[in-house]
Amino acid sequence: MRIRALTILTFLLLYAAAVPCRAQDRVTILYDAFGESKELTKDWGFSAFVEHNGKRILFDTGNDAAIFEHNVKALGIDLTKLDFVVISHRHADHTTGLKYVLSVNPKVTVYVPADGANGFGGAPIPATFLRADESLPAKMRYFGGTDPEHFTSGKLYDTGNFVLVDQLKEVSPGIFLVRSVSQKKGTLELPELTLAIKRPNGLLLVDGCSHAGIEAILEAASAVDPRIEIVFGGLHLVTTPVEEIDVLVENLKTKWNVQRIAPGHCTGEPAFARLKKAYGENYLYAGLGAKVEQ
Repeated sequence: MRIRALTILTFLLLYAAAVPCRAQDRVTILYDAFGESKELTKDWGFSAFVEHNGKRILFDTGNDAAIFEHNVKALGIDLTKLDFVVISHRHADHTTGLKYVLSVNPKVTVYVPADGANGFGGAPIPATFLRADESLPAKMRYFGGTDPEHFTSGKLYDTGNFVLVDQLKEVSPGIFLVRSVSQKKGTLELPELTLAIKRPNGLLLVDGCSHAGIEAILEAASAVDPRIEIVFGGLHLVTTPVEEIDVLVENLKTKWNVQRIAPGHCTGEPAFARLKKAYGENYLYAGLGAKVEQ
């Protein structure tokens, strides 16, 4: 009996050594307008802290720098040890806390969507933008009719190592930024970045607001991996008619085969309810302060 037990134990140990154990990723919600914690301050906006294979990623920074600072400290997040920051898009409810981030970590790399004069990177403005007309007198011509020595968009921040992203980009092994551009009324031509982490069973996605539409983002992310394991963040359905939400929920499950979902921010309460019903135990609560390990 003892020899048999030792044989079984040896087999189990060898099997465990042969089968690699996948380290869990963790997503902590730092900023949102719903949640259970009484120590954190709710506000409209979004921010998430993502931990993956030793990397520490800050995704978006919320709507108010003071509230963001309070929540970060209450959750014990050390922003001085970030590997990089991702700003999904230029809207203030995702960017304002960056003031605090740069005050404690001024040299951190910040990935932002290339968006013309968005205030992040001092992007160069092409000289052809001025459309010169030499028939005008010098006093009516831009820069007196001469080529300007410096012709770039201004920067909102004195510090910050901003990297403008204009296409799908792998920023670290297995970690991608997926770029999408809204074609919808109200946010037409607004570029947005989605964080995509490649895992054995598909992608872990973190969205800011999904202004292009979550299906357009999933299509863009399929260039990395067509399998979607889990989606976090805002799906921008807060004002969407419930009939359209129902169609989208069905598409997420059947057309795109999104395995699990952890919605927040601008997803909207009607969509929360329908997604929870459709996904059951595969719906993961991701309110303010939630720490979701996958």
